[in-house]
Amino acid sequence: MKIVALTALGVGGATVLGAILGFALKKITHRISDIVLAFAAGIMMAAAVIGLIIPSLESGGKFALLYTIGGIFCGAFCINLIDKLVPHLHRMAGVDIESHADNKRLSKILLFVLAIAIHNFPEGIAAGVGFGSGNTADGLVVAGGIALQNIPEGMVIIAPMLSAGLKPSKTFLFAALTGVVEVIGTFIGFFAVSFSSAVLPFALAFAGGTMLYVISDEMIPETHHDSATAPTFSLLIGFCVMLITDFCLG
Repeated sequence: MKIVALTALGVGGATVLGAILGFALKKITHRISDIVLAFAAGIMMAAAVIGLIIPSLESGGKFALLYTIGGIFCGAFCINLIDKLVPHLHRMAGVDIESHADNKRLSKILLFVLAIAIHNFPEGIAAGVGFGSGNTADGLVVAGGIALQNIPEGMVIIAPMLSAGLKPSKTFLFAALTGVVEVIGTFIGFFAVSFSSAVLPFALAFAGGTMLYVISDEMIPETHHDSATAPTFSLLIGFCVMLITDFCLG
C-alpha cells in the first residue's frame, strides 16, 4: 500500500513539476509543444500496451482474449461517454480545437481545466490498476510512463491558461488540481482490482483502453495540425524510451 501511495503522489507530482517548468518556459512555441506532447503520447502508448494490455492477456486464462478486447472497448466507450457528457474545451497553444454545447455556461478557463482532468483521471486509474495486479514491475512501468508523460504535458498547459488571463497563482493551482485528480484515480484503480482478482484481466484492459482512446482522440490530433513528421518521430522516440525502461526493469 505504501508503494501505491508514493506512486500516486509521484504521478500527480509529475504534473506539478511540469507546470513549474511550464512557467520557466511559458513562451514555448506551438511546434515545440507538438513535439513534446507527441513524445508524451508515445510513452503513454507503450505503457498502455506493455504494462496493461499484455498483462491482461497473460492473466485472463482461457477467456483472456475476450476479457482483453472487451475491456479495451469498454474503457474507450467510457471515456467517450464522459467526453460527450461533461462540458469542456480542448485548447492547445491558445487555439480552440473542440467545443461542446454547454460551453457558454462555463468560463473557458474552467472548461480547459475540465479537459485536462478528463485526460488525467483515466491515467490515474491505469496507474492504480497496474499495481493492483500484484506485479510491481508492470505497475512501475505504467506509473513511470504516466509520470514521464505528465512532465511535458504539465509544461504545455501553462501558456494557454496564462494567455486566457488567469493569474500565475491560480494557473499553478489549477495545474496542481489536475494532478490531484490523477492521485484520486490511482487509489480508485488500485482498490477496484484489490477487492476481487477475478476482475483483474478486464480491469487491466479497461485501463489500457482508456489510455489508448485519449492518445488517439486527443493527443495525436492535437500534435499533427502542421507538419506531422517531427511529432511522429517524437512519438516513436517516446515509445522506444518506454521499451528500454521495461527491458531494464525486466
